[in-house]
Amino acid sequence: MSSTSPVSSGAALGIDIRELIRSGPIGAFQFAALAVCVGLNMLDGFDVLVMSFAASGVSAEWSLSGRELGLLLSAGLVGMAAGALFLAPLADRWGRRTIILASVCVVSLGMLASGFSPSFLALAALRVLSGIGIGGVLACAPVLIAEYASDRWRNTATCLNTAGYSLGATAGGAVAAVLIAHYGWRSAFQFGALMSLLMVPVVYWGLPESVDFLITRQPANALPRLNALLIRMNRAVVFVLPQSASADGPPRGIAMRRLFAASLARSTSCLWIAFFFMMSGYYFVFSWTPRLLSTSGMTAQQGITSGVLLSLGGIFGTVLFAFIARLIDIRRLTCAALLATSVLMPFFAYTSHNLALALVTGVLLGGLANGAMAGFYALTPPLYPPEIRSTGMGWAIGIGRFGAILAPIAAGALVDAQWRPMDLYIAFASVFFIAMLALAFITRWRT
Repeated sequence: MSSTSPVSSGAALGIDIRELIRSGPIGAFQFAALAVCVGLNMLDGFDVLVMSFAASGVSAEWSLSGRELGLLLSAGLVGMAAGALFLAPLADRWGRRTIILASVCVVSLGMLASGFSPSFLALAALRVLSGIGIGGVLACAPVLIAEYASDRWRNTATCLNTAGYSLGATAGGAVAAVLIAHYGWRSAFQFGALMSLLMVPVVYWGLPESVDFLITRQPANALPRLNALLIRMNRAVVFVLPQSASADGPPRGIAMRRLFAASLARSTSCLWIAFFFMMSGYYFVFSWTPRLLSTSGMTAQQGITSGVLLSLGGIFGTVLFAFIARLIDIRRLTCAALLATSVLMPFFAYTSHNLALALVTGVLLGGLANGAMAGFYALTPPLYPPEIRSTGMGWAIGIGRFGAILAPIAAGALVDAQWRPMDLYIAFASVFFIAMLALAFITRWRT
């Protein structure tokens, strides 16, 4: 069937449209949609880490204990887990774009109110609120990228989207440092709120609804909405929507049950295990490295520098990973990155007394860990059919966030128990290895 001729056959319509997107080139409209998703991920990178930027000022103003400050740093992650778990399934019912737009509004509100927080408890609650919005965006944006990118560029586009997270954290950290130095910690949250608010019209006008959602769910006005998207992608309009068993929507809760249907149970179970351990290791590396290096003989400033280089390595590593993903099977590439990370971690701890070697190793470690993270985001959407794709992505991320929350706490307990940095890095190297094993056992869903 030609992409320039009208389509009137409803029976094969969904397959034809999806195949046109998967096999065709990425046009300007699709590229713009992917760029919006990268912008959202950059914004999320800043929003997630803004609390660490403001931690010293917040602690000084309210005389917080270490425990209270730790709760503030964890509050955003708790919200992200909740947002991924509970907003993502709504995206399969109400639309990916709808939930992303609502989530950005939630982030904007939470960030703005955080900048005027009257107390520690209020700020903690608002960090949870902002995290819920971020969790919704992080769960839904990769799904849209996977659906609008062609087969040739899908893995690369998803990985580049992940690189936006590190870029936003790094660039946002530089801006936040200047703002906090001149105007205090509240200005960092207010800046984040402004950036989030500016993204609302960008998302409204620049981010399309999922074609797969319109075809499988068939909401009100699905046909004209689908045709409007096809016109913007320079595709022929269609006259009839296909018959869909899910047109009236599945009963409440069926999406979760379908994640463990006979054909998906193994993949879902392995994916959750892999996400949990991968994020555990990732957040240990990025949360504790500056502190552990400073206890190993480096100065506090050198420890901070190592943290910055981890982030910079993450940016370059993810971009490189994105383009290698065009040449090598993404699952094998991700497993290789996880294995290399587990091998490199003890070596990184061993080099901690040699500043130059430790910093070079840190760049490599940051690149590998972020590359592995990008691989997970690229692998997950194709595992699931369109009608439960956001649910599958959201629950995988949500389960992973529990690992992100628990790992820094567990590391702190081990530090209190007099574990050496080398012991910790060896222990968490095994975490990446377990994630690799779980990923290797996933049975891929072929779309």
